[in-house]
Amino acid sequence: MTIRPAVEAKPDFDADLVIIGAGAAGLVASLAAIEAGARPLVLERDAVPRGSTALSAGLVPAAGTRFQRAAGVSDSAAAFAADIRRKARNTNDPTMVALIAGEAGPTVEWLADRHGVPFDLVDDFDYPGHSARRMHGTPSRTGAALIDHLRQAAEASGVDIVCNRKVTGLFAAQDGTVTALAAEAPDGSIDIIGCQALVLACCGYGGNPALLKRYAPQIADALYFGHDGNQGDALEWGRALGAATRDLDAYQGHGAVATPHNILISWAAIMEGGFQVNRDGARFWNEASGYSEAAGHVIAQPDGVAWVIFDERIAAIVRQFDDFRQAEAQGAIVRSETPTALAGALGLPVGQLAETIAAVDGYKAGDSVDPLGRSWNGSRPLAPPYCGVKVTGALFHTQGGLVVDETARAMRSDGTCLPNLWAAGGAAAGVSGSGDSGYLSGNGLLTATVLGRLAGARAAELVGTGR
Repeated sequence: MTIRPAVEAKPDFDADLVIIGAGAAGLVASLAAIEAGARPLVLERDAVPRGSTALSAGLVPAAGTRFQRAAGVSDSAAAFAADIRRKARNTNDPTMVALIAGEAGPTVEWLADRHGVPFDLVDDFDYPGHSARRMHGTPSRTGAALIDHLRQAAEASGVDIVCNRKVTGLFAAQDGTVTALAAEAPDGSIDIIGCQALVLACCGYGGNPALLKRYAPQIADALYFGHDGNQGDALEWGRALGAATRDLDAYQGHGAVATPHNILISWAAIMEGGFQVNRDGARFWNEASGYSEAAGHVIAQPDGVAWVIFDERIAAIVRQFDDFRQAEAQGAIVRSETPTALAGALGLPVGQLAETIAAVDGYKAGDSVDPLGRSWNGSRPLAPPYCGVKVTGALFHTQGGLVVDETARAMRSDGTCLPNLWAAGGAAAGVSGSGDSGYLSGNGLLTATVLGRLAGARAAELVGTGR
């Protein structure tokens, strides 16, 4: 991850604007850039654009959209910003939170109306921490489908996307202006590409064990459920160029990855009235707090595993997600007609699991108060057939990164901006504050799409004006 002097660069060819990474952040940046009149070149290390986006559910939270209005959902950017701030316990930057919450709705509608991304609203269950239903996704509810739509839109717009190119280093002047980069092909050959502006959209450092142990040791040994390419390149390059960083201990975890199948189980299974138990058949935390912090709670249980308990009504809702359908196809979901039979099938203590299910039904009925502090208002008691799945906690991606301004340009610690460097998605410091509990559902794709659009548009403006 070297930074070499600009005078050493002998470009094989030049590009106006280079974007490193063809995940959601990079592709959205490319769409904004070409719309603003630039000719962006997107470099992707994989054979096809995928990135962290393809491993997600592909849901983008946004407030005040026409999709919400059509579903009768009343929401506002201010309410969204308040939810983001509340989840992070006000440890995030309020100015950046307000900006991103305000730009999310226009970004989703722009992607849908101008670029044909077939968004619709998830309107049949609530995500933890959101005061309104504001998750927008493609019909299949997969990140793979979202990235395919973005790639198709970029190609239709004339964006040049070159895959199987790993950027190995940058060339920069003394003032931090990036003038060129080195891109390695599969055969080991290196192209030196000159550029007027650079957007880092190559995510965070979740796939780098050394950086995890340094910045987020509490999750360093967990199952990594993210993209292997998240090696911290953007972080290392940015710091070498003088960029400031923030919240490097922040990350998104998840407490419901089916094991040993390694398939994500949507948190809808919890929010619709399901819960988690450990190997003793007992609940151990307030599951409605959020799925990111769930990772740590699950990993802390004996053997680092837990079981999600729900029923067929809930399964019918969660089945809209392709991951859940895959889990069913691979036999990860166990069904039984009674709590006793379910316990036996899952290898859990029969009496304790039946007692736990009965206790939760009592909380839902208002007969008693949940000692773990979860509100069960509006939740239905579980009914046969009962369902269960063995899960573990996992790390998905990091949330800290380079500090950026309101145009997504990388900033120094003194508040000045680097001349021609932008960062979006996991490369930039997000809005989740510190640690794991500040992650509000969808924060990853929120910053990928919004900061990607801002970065692409402003970088294109610099290319066009020369300043």
